[in-house]
Amino acid sequence: MKTFRKHWTFTALLLTSVFSLALSGCGTAGSKPSASSAAAPAPVQASGQAAETKLEPKLRIGYIAPNNKGTITGVEGWAQKKGYLESELKKYGVTDISIKSFPNGPNLNEALASGALDVGIYGDTPAINARSVGLKTKVINITQSGMNAWLVAKADGPQKIEDLKGKKIATADGSYMSRYLKGLLLEKGLDKDVKVVHLLPADGEAALARGDIEAYAYPTGFGPLVIGKGYKAIDEAKQHPDLRGSSVTVASEDYLAKNAGFVKVWNSIRQKAAQEIQVNADEFYKLYAESSEFPVDVVKASFDIKQWQVEDFSADSLKLLEGTKKYLFDNGVIKKDFNLNDWIYKP
Repeated sequence: MKTFRKHWTFTALLLTSVFSLALSGCGTAGSKPSASSAAAPAPVQASGQAAETKLEPKLRIGYIAPNNKGTITGVEGWAQKKGYLESELKKYGVTDISIKSFPNGPNLNEALASGALDVGIYGDTPAINARSVGLKTKVINITQSGMNAWLVAKADGPQKIEDLKGKKIATADGSYMSRYLKGLLLEKGLDKDVKVVHLLPADGEAALARGDIEAYAYPTGFGPLVIGKGYKAIDEAKQHPDLRGSSVTVASEDYLAKNAGFVKVWNSIRQKAAQEIQVNADEFYKLYAESSEFPVDVVKASFDIKQWQVEDFSADSLKLLEGTKKYLFDNGVIKKDFNLNDWIYKP
């Protein structure tokens, strides 16, 4: 745990210093929590709604992807490719939309903390970590729930978790995979007997091939891709339901204070896209493959289409998110706990 804690101690200090400069005086949105239902969303633009809701022209969105093609790798990317993400936002005055990819959650957190982003779509663990050290965000939906992770080794390497005792393994620090990996080692009683180092997914295969590490905990996309090259998964997050990951959408409190109608507009767009992909799964997988540059078969092996729920906050997704937060606090990954309900945006 030492490497993980040192990383977040540094991040906490960084964020704290940035907050005092960039995020002081941020407004807090809302009063009463309101979880969305599974019913079909209302049309994005109800009669008179656009006239009543005016948003700032500029919107800056960040997401996680191994490339920077400008297409969001998720259900929001479906709306983007179909053309209605931008067109619907434009009805409310949003005319300048910038979309940027980041290699991992901590990098996206730094952009949020510096005021360079308004909205972030990324893993639960980095989002919770940032909130715990004071980043002024509100979670506006759980866009994906139940994400798998793969603990991968050479085919002739470790065959089971216990074989990792005394070995060095890796994953991206501060990611949903790191939470899975740390939780797995704790579950097996190996948390003090295995050294975990930080390494981005793109660098994992080379490190495995050289023998620098014995195993790597991969995210979606990378896991099935590397396994297809002859490596072996010795464990998966789906075998431990409480260790699966989620992807959340957060917005800065400063942006929400100035754009009170944004969440309703954004979530209506996302809900529409989530409904559409349920009946157009093959087309969605193909679009995701184009956006992420992973082969279609790898994308299909990475995701169950039902991970993208129509509800903004389903009971199951909230339970998983709460479990992740509890794990991170109970194991000292985050130093300060917080009420999940206080983090959820309250219109």
